[in-house]
Amino acid sequence: MKRIVTFGCAGLLFIQACGTAKTSAEVVDTDPVVNQYEIELPEKKTFPNERAIYRASETKLFNLVHTKLEVSFDWDKSYLYGKATISLKPHFYPQDTLVLDAKGMEIHSVKMNGKDLTHSYENDFLTIQLGKIVTAQEEITLVIDYTAKPDERETGGSSAISSDKGLYFINPKGEDPAKMPQIWTQGETEASSVWFPTIDAPNQKMTQEILMTVDDKYVTLSNGTLVKSTKNADGTRTDHWKQELPHVPYLAMMGVGEFKVVKDSFTKKDGSKIAVDYFVEPEWEPYAKAIFGNTPEMIGFFSELLGVEYPWDKYHQIVVRDYVSGAMENTGAVVFGDFVYKTDRELLDGNSEAIIAHELFHHWFGDLVTCESWSNLPLNESFANYSQYLWDEHKYGVDEAEYQAEKEADGYFQTAQYQGMHDMIWFDYDDKEQMFDGHSYNKGGRILHMLRNYLGDEAFFASLKYYLKRHAYRPAEIHELRLAFEEISGEDLNWFFNQWFFAKGHPVLEVTQEVKDGNVAVTIEQKQDLDEVPLYKLPMKISVFDGAKRNDYKVVVDKREQTFTFSVKDSVNSVIVDADHVILAEWTDNKSKEQFVFQFYKGGKYADRRDGLAGGAKLKDEAGKRMILDALDDPFYRIRELAITQSNRVKRSHTKELLEKLSDLAVNDKSSTVRAAALDFLVTNFESEELTKKALANAMEQDKSYKVLGSALNGLSKSDAELAMQKAKSLEGESAQAMLVNIATLYGKHGTAENFDFFASLFNENKVGGFSVLGVVGSFGAYVRQNDYEVQKKALPIFEDLSENSTGYMGYVLPNVLASVPAAIEQRIAKEEAQLAQFEKDGEPARADQLRKAIKSDQELMKSYQELVDNL
Repeated sequence: MKRIVTFGCAGLLFIQACGTAKTSAEVVDTDPVVNQYEIELPEKKTFPNERAIYRASETKLFNLVHTKLEVSFDWDKSYLYGKATISLKPHFYPQDTLVLDAKGMEIHSVKMNGKDLTHSYENDFLTIQLGKIVTAQEEITLVIDYTAKPDERETGGSSAISSDKGLYFINPKGEDPAKMPQIWTQGETEASSVWFPTIDAPNQKMTQEILMTVDDKYVTLSNGTLVKSTKNADGTRTDHWKQELPHVPYLAMMGVGEFKVVKDSFTKKDGSKIAVDYFVEPEWEPYAKAIFGNTPEMIGFFSELLGVEYPWDKYHQIVVRDYVSGAMENTGAVVFGDFVYKTDRELLDGNSEAIIAHELFHHWFGDLVTCESWSNLPLNESFANYSQYLWDEHKYGVDEAEYQAEKEADGYFQTAQYQGMHDMIWFDYDDKEQMFDGHSYNKGGRILHMLRNYLGDEAFFASLKYYLKRHAYRPAEIHELRLAFEEISGEDLNWFFNQWFFAKGHPVLEVTQEVKDGNVAVTIEQKQDLDEVPLYKLPMKISVFDGAKRNDYKVVVDKREQTFTFSVKDSVNSVIVDADHVILAEWTDNKSKEQFVFQFYKGGKYADRRDGLAGGAKLKDEAGKRMILDALDDPFYRIRELAITQSNRVKRSHTKELLEKLSDLAVNDKSSTVRAAALDFLVTNFESEELTKKALANAMEQDKSYKVLGSALNGLSKSDAELAMQKAKSLEGESAQAMLVNIATLYGKHGTAENFDFFASLFNENKVGGFSVLGVVGSFGAYVRQNDYEVQKKALPIFEDLSENSTGYMGYVLPNVLASVPAAIEQRIAKEEAQLAQFEKDGEPARADQLRKAIKSDQELMKSYQELVDNL
């Protein structure tokens, strides 16, 4: 903003008079309005009272060298009894005091060379007086006896990692017969220091060994290899896990439980093998290889692609209950939440390979080379996110990779819209947990893809190899990644890193074109708010279809508005801007519907067909309609699915052809997603057709997909809810979570009091876990809302139990579900009060008294529910 100051001629003459020794009286009669004009002056500067926030890397006073932990567990108290032997050295300056992170512990003793050291413990910091000055050339070793009490400390969390308790005892007393007792840890971001004293910072590295003493029935897992397992006289066993390569403290890990271990392996180039085992609960043992079996191939693919062989001594994966995040890349011992548990039949509807690839890729980006501060978290998460694209591209083809990348980009745009934009390398966050969002993950993966496209595959992957080898087993910051790319490519890439990593936002681009005198002029305007977001430099390719010929042009967009002119010899059938579809931007492309149709057929890429279908479907002539019908035959399932969503545009003009195509898709398509979408469309639009009835019957009796079966139940409920409910009742014995979720969804819409026991069994017997339970809670809420007092009263203890145990993502979902129940009761009370007034008016005291009792019961029930809501 600028201040506007208005001067009249009088004021101007007064200034002049001062220079000519004239008195001010000589200008008094000058009309102050005549010749009035404005001068713009800069806004008066204001200065901050304090320096801006800057989240620096942790200052290194000491360097960790080695940590040895000897631990045992008190399951009844949820305690860990530990002895930590910690070796470290001053980083540079001599030191006589050491401060360690130690959260929620009881410290019993601290010794060095067998002698007690003076120490104090408060505010989760253990301060130790070393009794002498230690130089950087001297390594010291401390022995700390302690008790970790994770359940007795106040915990926090975020939407990404919902708890920072660090050490978790799950069903430790065995009170829940449906949940296997287990212990597991979660160190990121700085929660390893809940279960052992350390310097809990991402720029520290250490080797480690962990000796766990457990009852002999338990299996244990930790980082490194199991070097020794000793049975003790008291029926316990001590497992000694040792990792000789350094990693960051937040990757330290323990897992304990009666797991089954399904063995697998990966063969390295030299012929040696590393163990690749899967730790699962007994009932999931038959499905472990179906869930995780592509892991060895992934290890080989990523090793070859990066030119750096998998750097660790094993790769195990474990599935735990009540996990507080999606998964965690603990070195060689990855933890997954139980959402990955799927039977062979459930795997027909989707797998967890994206997240399996994500955690594996971290073993290069995050474990081998670690971000030196949480501000630099994209060095870990952007690469792990991009691994999902690389794996899909390798295993399932570029269409699949591009489709999944589209969803990742949409996730970032939603984050930017609802949570705001910030720099990728974010030095002024309020809390480090904020770094775990759609920027570090989704946006970062898309940025890396842009850089790969710009440099080319050879330079891109050579740069990654250089970066990994140069910084192996060390922390790094974003500039070191930039320098690696510059070293290989020979180009100064500050322009790229500055606009994408050190600034916020993304381009907002509008494209227009004009064909005139044998030329097509393509104008690209950057419309983002330049007060907040950079003016971008955007190298891209523009494809111009000159008749049947495609001409590709490389351009650089680096102005607010820029026009590129290309000569054409024939008609301009289409123009595709950013023809490689790599720029992370919001696009408005103002080309004609006819050009979109042409793009669908001739563009080639997934995004060409996606955008061509979306834009060309608006063309109301035969060409637009034919494109929709042809898209139903597209080789990629997502395009077929999108074509189904556009089929309303042709259902009247091409009824017979559409009906035949959709009924064929509903029965025979390879993709369960497409079969389900086709069935949904048929039921909604062609309910009475014989082909629809046949497709519905096939789904109910023959289709193995739970997704399709769920669509069939939903479709059947529209025409015959009673029959659908009977079918659902017969399927309640299914063990697959996907089917149980489908039944819950149906009961949420149509359920009566007799369906209450189904919901009760889901919760009381923990039949549904992982993210699926969130959907069941939503359906249960819908079911309870629409039913009567008796159902709502019986549901209250279930909601109370859910409230007491609302850990993880349940803590975010349950309040919204619960809040709707007292609102529904309040509506019923309002109707009852109106009816009561009518009874009183009509002189019916008996019925009025009965209704007053019902109102009182409803009010008490509503109060109970509201108290639950208020306490969450």
